[in-house]
Amino acid sequence: MDSGTALVDSHCHLDAGEFDGDRAAVLERAREAGVRRQIVPAITAEEWPKLCDVCAADKGLFPAYGLHPMFLAEHREEHLQELRSWLQRERPVAVGECGLDYFIDDLDPAEQSVYFDAQLRLAREFDLPVIVHARRAVDAVTAAIRKVGGLRGVVHSFSGSRQQAEHLWEQGFMLGIGGPVTYGRARRLRELAATMPLEWLLLETDAPDQPDSAIRGERNEPARLTVVLETIAQLRGVETAEVGAATSANAERLFALPPA
Repeated sequence: MDSGTALVDSHCHLDAGEFDGDRAAVLERAREAGVRRQIVPAITAEEWPKLCDVCAADKGLFPAYGLHPMFLAEHREEHLQELRSWLQRERPVAVGECGLDYFIDDLDPAEQSVYFDAQLRLAREFDLPVIVHARRAVDAVTAAIRKVGGLRGVVHSFSGSRQQAEHLWEQGFMLGIGGPVTYGRARRLRELAATMPLEWLLLETDAPDQPDSAIRGERNEPARLTVVLETIAQLRGVETAEVGAATSANAERLFALPPA
């Protein structure tokens, strides 16, 4: 299915090892599906060079650099200074993936906040959007964003309430929605996707993670973005082209992407 629009996968870990064996084929399938551009956020400082190389090899891939909260044990204070250098030298489209994760018990919230707040300040300093992870931590993430101020970005894989979404929109943050919206049991997320203003919506896969309901338990990939698009269009009762055009325009605006 091709919506007629050059779609943007706003969150895809195409540098992950799961794609090392067939990355070119994955990219070709994405292009055939109409997914012409992908934002590739970082996880750890150790992986930044590989991510840089992967994105440099394809004009449709755009890197973001940051320190993911789930990998707290791998982060060091000096990585924040290194991140400043990477942002200055590489001029990526965003800072991230960064944020807070209150789902995993052994991730210290205070230590997470040190890294998250520092990355928010770097994003403001370099005038870059932020790609935010907020698992069971939407209120804390919103408070941190509000405290730093002067920011814009996306909370990816959003799973909060309508009220939490509205607070993020007030701060200039979009919502990334992907595979979870295809599951019938995700009633709150599906209601939000059906009724939220399109100007705040981004499509994502989070590949290789968060597969849609048709490939549950399998490796996800960016070509599956069309399933997310179709689901949201059906929930809203509109054509896929409308959702595709709006979300691609949103991504172009937020990440300052060149034309496809």
